[in-house]
Amino acid sequence: MAYQETTTTGYGTRLKNSFGGIGTGFLLFLAGTALLWWNEGRAVKTDKMLNEAEGVTVEMEDVSKIDPEFEGKLVHASAFANTTDSLIDPDFNVGAQAIGLERHVEYFQWVEHASSQSKDKLGGKQETVTTYTYTKEWTSRPQSSESFHDPAYQNKNFTMKQSDNLRLKAENVMFGAYKMNDYQIGAISNSQPIELQIDQKQLEEWNRECERIFVRNSGKKAIGDLVTEKVKQAVATGKLTTEANDTLAKDTVIADAPNKKDLDYVHLNGNQIYFGETPASPQVGDVRITFTKTMPADVSIIAKVAGQTFAQYKAKNGKTFQALSMGHKTAEEMYESGHASNHMWMWILRILGIMMICGGLRGIFGILETVLKVIPFVANIIGWGVNLVCNVVGVAWSLIIIAIAWIFYRPLLAIALLAIAGFLIWVFAFKGKDKLKELANRNKAPQA
Repeated sequence: MAYQETTTTGYGTRLKNSFGGIGTGFLLFLAGTALLWWNEGRAVKTDKMLNEAEGVTVEMEDVSKIDPEFEGKLVHASAFANTTDSLIDPDFNVGAQAIGLERHVEYFQWVEHASSQSKDKLGGKQETVTTYTYTKEWTSRPQSSESFHDPAYQNKNFTMKQSDNLRLKAENVMFGAYKMNDYQIGAISNSQPIELQIDQKQLEEWNRECERIFVRNSGKKAIGDLVTEKVKQAVATGKLTTEANDTLAKDTVIADAPNKKDLDYVHLNGNQIYFGETPASPQVGDVRITFTKTMPADVSIIAKVAGQTFAQYKAKNGKTFQALSMGHKTAEEMYESGHASNHMWMWILRILGIMMICGGLRGIFGILETVLKVIPFVANIIGWGVNLVCNVVGVAWSLIIIAIAWIFYRPLLAIALLAIAGFLIWVFAFKGKDKLKELANRNKAPQA
């Protein structure tokens, strides 16, 4: 059931908050402007760097031996990335001969969600009703239920085990006769599950720890205690009930199994360790930890040869570049991908910058709406107008900044575009005017 809280903010407090919002709005406006300017320069420099790099890239057909001919050159090559390094997770003793090893931890928790609705009152006050709802979800970290607003859900969260995500990388990954650098090793993405083999004693130790945590936090009895109670009940009545007999038999079989992997609170399934009673029916407090490894694979690289390894290429404008793609890719394909990525980020940052500028202007001029909140109907009309004006001005200002940045970073292209725009304006303004005069004169001409 949803839990609600109602708060009332006075007119004076709202004015004070609006004045504070002016400063925040200015900072947001300036940050958005700077982001737009920087982004245009970044996009142009990256584009020039990619074109420069593509022009000097040479093909390295054979990487099986160190060739001094390629020293210091930017090369493109495809080969098998391999390693003999063994990686071991220090906390769980899970290991593999691999390029990378990753531990991913998830917690089944109560999660608080909040949604608010505000209503202006005559006189400038504001009443806000916040509704809190709670759902059970898998999360990347434990949720602090002590701070939940609904007392019924406070202190409900716990975890059977806590651990952090982990990513290990091999130090020696070979690309033919060459050793790959850290960037290249980290960019390889051939992820596969690790088949877990964990010592039985370790599993039993984890099981005992989880049992103590389960009993302490859930308010339920341990599974072993429930079995004992059923046995005592059977002895007291002189007969074993069907349920008690089945439970006792199951418990005895599991306890006697020489290689038991599925205990009461610890379960192994492929590349996952599950801490909890029933993996198929997760409960609050359950934890699942998944292990994967990055295996050797065919890759394509573009990088500068530096002795027996590779380094970044540094363009004339100071931008650096190196790339790795999975599989066999041509240099043209890799550079096309680089240009596409640059173009995508240019538009993402443009949209973000425009949003920041519009949001900043609303923060600066939002005081106009707040002042009139004593009459909510009037304030809503003014607020709608302020938001509209701020959005229009924000977009216009953003386009001006982008245009000026183009003149600064791409003067020839910007001048050409301005010339085309001016020509179109002249055609529509003057030629269109002449056409209207011609039509008017035709209408005035005497009819036969």
